[in-house]
Amino acid sequence: MFYKDERLALFIDGSNLYAAAKALGFDIDYKLLRQEFMRRGKLLRAFYYTALLENDDYSPIRPLVDWLHYNGFTMVTKPAKEYTDSQGRRKVKGNMDIELTVDAMELAPRVDHIVLFSGDGDFRPLVESLQRQGVRVSVVSTIRSQPPMIADELRRQADNFIELDELRDVIGRPPREPRAFDREEAVVEVK
Repeated sequence: MFYKDERLALFIDGSNLYAAAKALGFDIDYKLLRQEFMRRGKLLRAFYYTALLENDDYSPIRPLVDWLHYNGFTMVTKPAKEYTDSQGRRKVKGNMDIELTVDAMELAPRVDHIVLFSGDGDFRPLVESLQRQGVRVSVVSTIRSQPPMIADELRRQADNFIELDELRDVIGRPPREPRAFDREEAVVEVK
């Protein structure tokens, strides 16, 4: 439920959206995503949050980050932390929840509707606070994956739940060939 005259902002949890789309078997075309939400309202800002491995010579997400930056997205990045788990596996952690929450709270007085691309249940208090400020909140994620990528409490709190799979024909493209190590996949933390 969108209104043409409402001021709209997108908040994209990059690793969470990537994991949800991958679980559904498609990739996101961010140009089409931006166009779709520009059509739905007055898009003021589209934020994309991700952690980056700073010490790698080449990061598989770097071309995406650069493209998004040059094509109208506000990029919010920070260095990811790399560690070895108890089984000796290389792990990457980069949680952007606080950055996304602070930005959403700061922008709330200037928007009518926020679209949150994440299924992370940690965002339920943010959604509740935005709603108390008079901002409508739509959440984009999926219940069609196994397991579902959206926390039930977040889906229930949102004013509107948008099933990512139903946007496939509008913002999706066929998945690219997988790489040996896909950084976005390693960063996602489903809660």
